[in-house]
Amino acid sequence: MENNAQLIAECTARAKEWLSPAFDEETRKDVQSMLDAEDKSALIDAFYQNLEFGTGGLRGIMGAGTNRMNKYIVGMATQGFANYINKAFPNMQPAVVVGHDCRNNGRMFAETVADIFSANGIKVYLFESLRPTPEISFAIRQLKCQAGVNVTASHNPREYNGYKAYWDDGAQVLAPHDKGIIDEVNKVKIGDVKFEGNKDLIVPIGGEMDWDYIQAVKEAMVDQDVILRQKDLNIVYSPMHGTGRVIIPMALRSWGFQNIHVVPEQMVIDGNFPTVVSPNPENAEAMTLGMKLGTKLNADLVIASDPDADRLAIVCRNAKGEWEILNGNQTCMMFCWYIIANKKKLGQLKGNEFLVKTIVTTEVIAEIAKKNGVELMDCYTGFKWIANEIRVNEGKKKYIGGGEESFGFLPFDKVRDKDSPASICLICEIAAWARDNGMTLYDLLMNIYKEYGFSKEVTINVVRPGKTGADEIKQMMTDFRANPPKTLGGSKVVVVKDYKTLEAKKADGSVEKLNMPDTSNVLQWFCEDGTKVSVRPSGTEPKIKFYTEIKDPSFKEAADYERCIKAAEAKIEALKKDLNL
Repeated sequence: MENNAQLIAECTARAKEWLSPAFDEETRKDVQSMLDAEDKSALIDAFYQNLEFGTGGLRGIMGAGTNRMNKYIVGMATQGFANYINKAFPNMQPAVVVGHDCRNNGRMFAETVADIFSANGIKVYLFESLRPTPEISFAIRQLKCQAGVNVTASHNPREYNGYKAYWDDGAQVLAPHDKGIIDEVNKVKIGDVKFEGNKDLIVPIGGEMDWDYIQAVKEAMVDQDVILRQKDLNIVYSPMHGTGRVIIPMALRSWGFQNIHVVPEQMVIDGNFPTVVSPNPENAEAMTLGMKLGTKLNADLVIASDPDADRLAIVCRNAKGEWEILNGNQTCMMFCWYIIANKKKLGQLKGNEFLVKTIVTTEVIAEIAKKNGVELMDCYTGFKWIANEIRVNEGKKKYIGGGEESFGFLPFDKVRDKDSPASICLICEIAAWARDNGMTLYDLLMNIYKEYGFSKEVTINVVRPGKTGADEIKQMMTDFRANPPKTLGGSKVVVVKDYKTLEAKKADGSVEKLNMPDTSNVLQWFCEDGTKVSVRPSGTEPKIKFYTEIKDPSFKEAADYERCIKAAEAKIEALKKDLNL
């Protein structure tokens, strides 16, 4: 009780600072309302901490407070970022790219960011309207800028907005820059923020960058002849009210596809996302309208991008002719298989190629790479780590693809973030190739399982919002480290990997060092039967994630699929009990 009283006092003191004339009348009114309320939970959630750069930058619920997305938090973050950029590039005038997606307040935040950068002597290339996240990354590289910002909360619910910070390689910031930016941001007071922009330093960009980006996306194409033969592939696409609505149909046509249909209700730009509960391609509900139109038009596949068009979702027909939503592991696996198999067939592999996946993504990809003699690199969750592998190997090895289980893939290196326009074009090429060979995407998936082994992956999200939730998640990680499980789903745990200590402990007591570029708050348990469980607090949402992967060597042919799925689901339920979930 005493600790709670102390927390309320701290939050009250922070909130009272927001009653000064430096803040607008609406903000002061909202803060006063929180201070006057008998229930202090809203006050605590809004002021118990400052929003910080996590794995995806700055992201939070919009509203008044230090723990909320608003023009003042965006302003202080940008002022700190500007200070860091000017210190990092002292002998030149730096330049940045600024963009935004369809979210509420997105344009206002983007213009605020542009004004503050320009007021600090930094040239700003400001997109004239909403654009995909991968195009922001591309533009930074294309214009040889020193940094960039995209105002987006990606696939989060409608009440969120966010701020992705990029460095000069077009990737989201990593150490030491992320820590350096946070240090600068933490020094900034509201009175330090230069909100009055220098319009002479703000340059609008748009159509010409779209053209350059679409031309670059064509570099991800593997076999144009297949597309020419199957150009009438029946495609249904939804941008989920977001930034893919123009770019993705345009990119598909540039590859040669001619039979493209869009979901009209979801072509409407709207930050309230009126047709979905949440604009997340990981949620099956978000694909309902697309599948309905796909059925009406007898489509070959249904595809979607999330609001900032970095993630994609794919729906294909299964053996019964019914729609089946592929999960992020399956799409990533299919991309990797196709790129290797067809580049090999076309004589495009020279022996120095590499793929990248995150440590929580399916190990079937490791089997595909190993059997085909292609190097695979494992990295932390977050596409900035995949981008880091591309950067450190540039000029030495050839990047041919990389992805993660959360519906993100990057099939070429002109962009340094996940890229749904390029990935959607490539999955349509894969569907065209499959049809050219008398198969569906589903048939291809079954063939991959048959050759490289079956696995079922399920991500369990435990949501714990607010200050109490953050404390609970922290305690869960502490408890798992102190008392790791001995068995999971009936199988003995034989290896425990802790990326905070960079140690892998085996059942025989031996310890190996993990070769990673940095530490991370992630635990992994590997079992005798091939089961893998990874535990990780989210860097962008109030949740802790449990990534499970279940192997089943009894899979021999497509007819085994449903049986193996049911067995894996039963095992995952047992696993949840072992972890008290």
